[in-house]
Amino acid sequence: MLRRLHPEQPDSFAFTPANQAWAEAQISKYPEGRQASAIIPLLWRAQEQEGWLTRPAIEHVAEMLDMAYIRALEVASFYFMFQLQPVGSIAHIQICGTTSCMICGAEDLVAVCKDKIAPRAHEVSADGKFSWEEVECLGSCANAPMAQIGKDYYEDLTADKLRDLLDALARGEVPTPGPQNGRFASEPKSGITSLTDYVNAQIKLNASAALATDIGDTVKRIDGTEVPLNTPWLGKTDAPAKSKTAPAETEETTGTQPEALAAPREGGADDLKQISGIGPKLEKLCNSLGFYHFDQIANWTPEEVAWVDQNLKGFKGRVTRDDWVSQAKVLASGGETDFAARVKKGSVYDN
Repeated sequence: MLRRLHPEQPDSFAFTPANQAWAEAQISKYPEGRQASAIIPLLWRAQEQEGWLTRPAIEHVAEMLDMAYIRALEVASFYFMFQLQPVGSIAHIQICGTTSCMICGAEDLVAVCKDKIAPRAHEVSADGKFSWEEVECLGSCANAPMAQIGKDYYEDLTADKLRDLLDALARGEVPTPGPQNGRFASEPKSGITSLTDYVNAQIKLNASAALATDIGDTVKRIDGTEVPLNTPWLGKTDAPAKSKTAPAETEETTGTQPEALAAPREGGADDLKQISGIGPKLEKLCNSLGFYHFDQIANWTPEEVAWVDQNLKGFKGRVTRDDWVSQAKVLASGGETDFAARVKKGSVYDN
């Protein structure tokens, strides 16, 4: 397939300070004269920052690595992990169309993308939220048909399930990745035949799906707030972390800290996972900050929302993005959202 640069390009590109520090640390892995070995991680970081890989970004990375522009372009145009055109602001959907997926219904999934996103691959939807393409084998043949959305696999799909996933993502929800038909991993459809007690009693999600669920956002792009790359070979094992800590101390003064509880009220904590955007890991973080109940969140003022948004380590901005307050008001009053109903049925975290 011929892959070309998009005809419309921005004027320039520059890494954010955090990503620049990460890129320089990545380059330091390699001996003098071998910096070009860092080409793939640096191109990937540039794409994570911008959403797609622009010509100025490719040229910027080439200059950092002392490479000819054409050599960097050769790498960017060879690997399909690099998007050479704008993508949807929420997610780029990659439908596997190779043999196993094709005979199991991949064409139906492509039809959904054409209907709900755009009639042609690599076109961004009218609302700017999604884009799609058909790709070659993604290596999940036992769970065909499947799609990669963001960094995770959504397997055992049907046309209706893919429609539901797109609708959920458009609402700001984070669907649980992995098999979508109740399977744990890639066992026979008739069910698991070994380790049944261990899986059924102790593990609800396979390792990949569990990690994505703990992170709480399958389509989140790297934004530089993650722990930077340590460089012990340079004697700087904690230097990148220090540069991240200083601004965080300033951010914590933003807004007003909400009233917190030392422990849940009598009767126990509410299931905060019923709020779309709060997964198991984020629920634990909320509890550690003294937030256990729907009515606490429902009563947050804009100033208090700003404080919480700044202090959710690794989940910055999540309160505003997913509008926790509106959801919590419904739940605190005894109502139920569509997402909360799915959580109660076990279709979000327990399948």
